[in-house]
Amino acid sequence: MIAKIVAVVFAILFIFVWIISPVKTNPPVTVEIQAEQAVKNILEKSCYDCHSNKTNWPWYSHFPPGSYFVGDHVKHGRGHLNFTEWDKYDTKKRKKLLEEMIEEIEEKDMPLKPYLLLHSEAELSTKDIEILKNWVFSSIEPDSVLENQSDEEHEHNHEH
Repeated sequence: MIAKIVAVVFAILFIFVWIISPVKTNPPVTVEIQAEQAVKNILEKSCYDCHSNKTNWPWYSHFPPGSYFVGDHVKHGRGHLNFTEWDKYDTKKRKKLLEEMIEEIEEKDMPLKPYLLLHSEAELSTKDIEILKNWVFSSIEPDSVLENQSDEEHEHNHEH
């Protein structure tokens, strides 16, 4: 009798948890970061699942507890840095984000280790890191990816 009650309670909890799983969306891309194709390939392979509006939601993100784990990581990743909403950052913020990105990848803090367990192809090679570093350091110069949209355009976009 107790086993049946426990089974029913767990079934109800499981259904409830499944129903209230986090929503998995890919909002519209506003302005994607501009970069040479080699850089874009690395960013798409190793960063875009958490840091863009082009998330590839894997099968395990549709079931608890994976839905909570993945949904939370994507929410926080997009909230900190979103390569597909690049127009929302002014030049100073873009520079800071790119510098932080290099620091994170040099320290092997990104991509996250749990992500790499299931996505080994996202691991950054030494060559990938060098390509990204060279791109970031060249981007910090005038007429670069940092200024692919003027600050006036940035302010104008946020007025509407």
